[in-house]
Amino acid sequence: MKIAVIGAGPAGMMSSYFASKNSDVTLFEKNEKLGKKLYITGKGRCNLTNSKDISEYFDEIPRNEKFLYSALYSFSNIQTMELFNEYGLKLKEERGDRVFPVSDKSSDVIATYLKMLKSNNVNIKLNTEVTNIKKEEDIFTVETLDGDYEFDKVIIATGGVSYSATGSTGDGHKFAKKFGMKVERLKPALVPIELKDDFLEEVQGLALKNVSLKTYQNNKLKHEEFGELLFAHFGITGPIVLKTSSAINRLKDVKLTIDLKPALDEKTLENRILKDFEKYLNKEIKNSLNELLPKRLIPMVIDQSGIDEKKSVNQITKEERMNLIRAIKDFSIKFKSFLDINAAIVTSGGVAVSDIDPSTMESKKVEGLYFCGEVIDVDAFTGGYNIQIANSTGYIAGSSAAE
Repeated sequence: MKIAVIGAGPAGMMSSYFASKNSDVTLFEKNEKLGKKLYITGKGRCNLTNSKDISEYFDEIPRNEKFLYSALYSFSNIQTMELFNEYGLKLKEERGDRVFPVSDKSSDVIATYLKMLKSNNVNIKLNTEVTNIKKEEDIFTVETLDGDYEFDKVIIATGGVSYSATGSTGDGHKFAKKFGMKVERLKPALVPIELKDDFLEEVQGLALKNVSLKTYQNNKLKHEEFGELLFAHFGITGPIVLKTSSAINRLKDVKLTIDLKPALDEKTLENRILKDFEKYLNKEIKNSLNELLPKRLIPMVIDQSGIDEKKSVNQITKEERMNLIRAIKDFSIKFKSFLDINAAIVTSGGVAVSDIDPSTMESKKVEGLYFCGEVIDVDAFTGGYNIQIANSTGYIAGSSAAE
């Protein structure tokens, strides 16, 4: 049997490897090398999976997690690590159960995929862009700029549309639509957030640790993330911002607030403020909060509390004090938009899971056509989960296509 795989990211390489165990596989890649996007993942170190129990993965997948049950349990993180070990890649675990190569080089991960592909004689065609895929009777014709090729089955693993410079330009979505499959609207995921506050210049570069970023819609708390964020000239970024973006990218009219002191309830925070006020009794309020809040953020917090920043601490009323507590616990920032999808780590949206069989990754509309990886409408938070999803869906697609 002859199988074509379109796209040499982790999903495409993994599906090629498993399909080639008992089929003749050709892997088409429009770039000059394999795994171009993998080179930049994990800041060039490649966080290739996560060692958490596979049952815990589903909390890390904000979109269509149930669709992935079969894939993740059929080819788990443990099997991924064992396979890489088998081909000589030494791995290590870091904070948050993230798994990296011991060498800290993404190039070593890609070299291992290449070793796997070569061991099964996969025919790799680099610099070969697929322009069209047709099916007549039982034969697929894969059209490229270098000529046309015929196959019994086709696996599409072309990725999403984020980091378009790496070749992710939505080709797979185009092919899927042509075959009558539904493609869910594409949105940026794991992406910084743009704000429309006028104080950004003053706080640019300020990192806030151990804070809570809350998202409200119609005054209802929709999502909350605890950890670190960073103010930038355009808005906010950092771990909890990226995670929040994936969780809320389909919500409209959201309101964002930061709890600057999530470890303190209102009563404890009030006692802490009273203690500081006692210490700085005769100072202006703007000079009394340096031990409680980052200096650059104090003017904005006071502004939101409605207190005159020049007011002396000994003149602050109880009502003003409560307003200050609210401004600290619910510091409001104005959501404008997500940064462009090109700035996103992954794409949310893609080929609709309702059109794909989760146990085989085969199209429900076209026999012999398979999908795997980011081209499908699934995405996860950071931590190695997205690459594991690519490997797991790649395994299912490759194994099923070769049957």
